[in-house]
Amino acid sequence: MSTRPALERFCLEVRPRALRLALLETSGNSHVAADLVHDSLERLVARYPDKPEAEWAPLFYGILRNRITDWHRRRKVERVFDFFFAGGDEADGEAPGWESLADEAPGPEQQVGSLQLAGRIADAVARLSSRQRQVFLLREMEDMTIADTARVINISEGSVKTHHLRALTRLREWLRDDNPASGGPDHHAD
Repeated sequence: MSTRPALERFCLEVRPRALRLALLETSGNSHVAADLVHDSLERLVARYPDKPEAEWAPLFYGILRNRITDWHRRRKVERVFDFFFAGGDEADGEAPGWESLADEAPGPEQQVGSLQLAGRIADAVARLSSRQRQVFLLREMEDMTIADTARVINISEGSVKTHHLRALTRLREWLRDDNPASGGPDHHAD
């Protein structure tokens, strides 16, 4: 029996979640995020079609993590070259892709509220260290087990637990501090 239909189904199901993860990792650059996800899916299908279905998610997210890391490295080098050789056209005119993180709820007030919340969450997640962000996204957004997360990132299960706890603690603090209703720094009691 061929695993091809099951692998294609896996790719269709994982793509939207992986795209959200890639958007967070690329600061909302939807074109780059889509390219990274597409390339990672192609590599999974080309290299691992005969692997058991239970291994596809860890393999895919490992590939995606490596592609994102490579992209960050290239960006760092490009920024150095841009600093020395660019002609001053810093703005690329592209709006952040956070809109895709928010619910498409009817009504402009709900849409604005969702976009603002998605933006605050994305900003907070982006502030995490790289390792904490990777662990948080795989555990929370992809619902991966501790063991699978450890395998994808190539760290111990104990490190996954530590990074996950630290990420959750920091995100709670930052989001609480950012929310006036929670008594954060912008809260003014009467």
